[in-house]
Order: sequence, then structure tokens, then C-alpha cells
Amino acid sequence: MTTTTHPNSAILEDVYADLACIGRYAADSIVLHPADGSAPVKGKTAVERHELDLIRATGNTLVMDVEHIIANDYFGSVHGVLRAHVGDNDIAMPFCGLWRFASAVIVEHWENAYRPVELTRLLSGGSR
Repeated sequence: MTTTTHPNSAILEDVYADLACIGRYAADSIVLHPADGSAPVKGKTAVERHELDLIRATGNTLVMDVEHIIANDYFGSVHGVLRAHVGDNDIAMPFCGLWRFASAVIVEHWENAYRPVELTRLLSGGSR
């Protein structure tokens, strides 16, 4: 059996290697549902800012350690561990990113962290 990487899997590989590049693959009307349950982030510019804020919150130490990616023409799922160092805390939090595509463009993203309240506290400089 021969397997090939779906083009949407390649998009997700790029995004998780560099969250700042999400705009390259996002629809102008993309909607991002934050892991902390706050209001959806709407529009490419706002989503790019959201990702850059996440990177900055970790002092640029954020690494999305991807374990599995599966995608087809419509949906993608990425499992892994978010790793960062904030203040005195080393963060290692399992995540599952869910994605919806239309014509090979990201139109919706759901962030899912294993313990979103704890992650939010750690990213804001709080302790465990």
C-alpha cells in the first residue's frame, strides 16, 4: 500500500512548525475558537494576532511538539504536546487542534488543551 501526505496535512505541518505563518493558509473570514473558552477570534488579522500573542506569552519559547496529523479535504486533527517555559514554569500540555478546510484554505480552528484553565494560568505567569 502506498501512502501520500494529503495537502491539508502539509499545511498543518507548516502551521505547527511556525504558528506565525497561519495567515498564509487562512481564509480572510477564518474563525478560531480559543482553548480557554473565550469568544471566537474572527478574521485573518485577528487570528494572526492571537497566535503571535501566544508566542509572546511564552517569551518565544513555544514549541508545538506534534505527534500525529490526519487530514482530508474537509477536516484536520493534530495531536501533540505544547511545550514552553514561562517564568519559573516548564509547560508540557497535551493538545488536540481541530481544523476545517474549504478549497485547501483554513476556515475554522478549535484549540483544545488537556487542562485549558491551568494552561491559561501558566501562560499568564501563574504557577501550578
